[in-house]
Amino acid sequence: MIARVERLLRVSVTVQDLQRMESFYRDAFGFIRVREGALGAALLRLLGAPGAKARSSLLRLGDQQLELVQFDPPGRPYPPASTARDPWFQHFAIVVADMDAAYERMRRLPIARISDGGPQRLPPAAGAVVAFKFRDPESHPLELIRFPPGSGDPMWHGSTRELFLGFDHSAIVVGDAERSRRFYTSQLGFSELSRSLNEGPEQQRLDGLRDAVVDVLGLAPAATVTPHVELLGYHTAAFAPADARTQVQDAASARLVFEVTNLAAGLGTRMEDGSLAAQVLDPDGHRLLLIEP
Repeated sequence: MIARVERLLRVSVTVQDLQRMESFYRDAFGFIRVREGALGAALLRLLGAPGAKARSSLLRLGDQQLELVQFDPPGRPYPPASTARDPWFQHFAIVVADMDAAYERMRRLPIARISDGGPQRLPPAAGAVVAFKFRDPESHPLELIRFPPGSGDPMWHGSTRELFLGFDHSAIVVGDAERSRRFYTSQLGFSELSRSLNEGPEQQRLDGLRDAVVDVLGLAPAATVTPHVELLGYHTAAFAPADARTQVQDAASARLVFEVTNLAAGLGTRMEDGSLAAQVLDPDGHRLLLIEP
């Protein structure tokens, strides 16, 4: 085992204009800045960008955290004409209290739709959630999700005055869902939380794909269920795992940052704050940053 993942600390996304993207997430969803500053040299070496410079802004929505990172020099912009089943696709799902109100706000923002025809209510076999996929101003994919009563984490059903509550999970496209499940459970200590086969016209409209058939596997860290990880295994994807292996400076690069225990001996690098950290790639090349406090 590489390490035991206790919780998903944050989703880290590479951006090309830090100020613009922080303003977008603040104004669109109500994210609050926790801190802002430069990435240390040890972390940059670990991420594969020695000699580069980078600034990050750590944002919070509810109890969940999003990190935006701008590199100097920058990498490539998000690939044009990307779809919801590309190997570099990775989104996080923002939970909303009222989907109609949230969608109305999205219609006034500089976003690009992934979903056709607005929010989609999936059938009971797929959780009966209402969801809508779109892209932020730099084309990073996002999802809005509304859980029906009695489904999802109970934390999403408490009384609140906020429209955007936090994010429930981060979803990544994988070439072989079963292979990836084995990796996350055997090497990182995740447990299987949910499993479904999502298909039909609602899923097609949600993904903006005429032939969307996808295995969806929810995986929970050891200590907390929310936020968790979803594996998306599309049956019709023309998938080359190497395609997901973007450079960390590229806009399509995102990282799941986990708090871990029992990091394998010799794997960790000492960070400036004294923690041990390691970067590993999953079977499809998605970057995972493991931090042992």
